[in-house]
Amino acid sequence: MGFEFDAGTIRGLGTLVVAIAFIGLSLWVFSPRRKSEFDDATMLPFADEPSPTDAQAEPATRSTRP
Repeated sequence: MGFEFDAGTIRGLGTLVVAIAFIGLSLWVFSPRRKSEFDDATMLPFADEPSPTDAQAEPATRSTRP
């Protein structure tokens, strides 16, 4: 009268767990509350690049001789 776990049941439970994790992750990623965090994160690769105003300024150690 006990319930036996066969390979199909275990695979089905694994699929259910992965599906629930996928749905949860999708809701977290596309949550409007996270938009500002993700917008900031998209700019991280460019964080160490100089701004346009810094690029025009001459560095103090650069020679001005021709």
